[in-house]
Amino acid sequence: MRLKPQVHLPHCITNWFPLAIWRMPIEKKTVYLTFDDGPIPEVTPWVLDLLMEHNIKATFFAVGENVFRYPEIFEQIIDDGHAVGNHTYHHLQGLKSDNKTYYKDIVHANKMIGSNLFRPPHGWLKRAQYRYLSGKYKIIMWDVISCDYNQNITKEEVLNNVLEFAREGSIITFHDSLKAESHLKWVLPRAIEALKAEGFEFDKIEFPKVRRLVFSPALQRIRRLRNNLRQLGLRS
Repeated sequence: MRLKPQVHLPHCITNWFPLAIWRMPIEKKTVYLTFDDGPIPEVTPWVLDLLMEHNIKATFFAVGENVFRYPEIFEQIIDDGHAVGNHTYHHLQGLKSDNKTYYKDIVHANKMIGSNLFRPPHGWLKRAQYRYLSGKYKIIMWDVISCDYNQNITKEEVLNNVLEFAREGSIITFHDSLKAESHLKWVLPRAIEALKAEGFEFDKIEFPKVRRLVFSPALQRIRRLRNNLRQLGLRS
């Protein structure tokens, strides 16, 4: 496996965060597709349809602000049997945030997401944030990041990133975002087909004592408000 740190971080870096999960236990030839930054109507439903077509379960690290805007899509993720994780409320990067603001943002998101899985946006955390959050969440990083958000590389390069570095237990990161949309819609079906041809199975990320509030009180209030606004003709 060649060195390409923007896709696969070497152990000298991942060892700085030993309590974070970079790769799932190797029990069988399984990979774990994950999707960051959604849910949004332009991309997430398309991803869900493709996963359903292939009978694949995945893990969605949701931004709380998007869950607030599109609770029906978030509920569809749950209804389809996928796992969800917390990706902060405002997609805050830990290195650029003071600790109090960062923790508050994560708690705010989790009132709607209700997961014990957390992935920091951009993968960056201060050491104090890492220690604190490790006591409250399973911090899920990645073994392979597709770079689907990078418009300076081709879709073929994105696909090659996945296929070159995927291995047993790999946590593979894609993005259900507008920035990644053009690459994702070309790469994801081809990556799935190629990984299947290599004998890989797919699964979602779950750990013991995962407790998800499928319809949290906050999410229920948002849903009622949106329905009321629709009835008043204030939303399409």
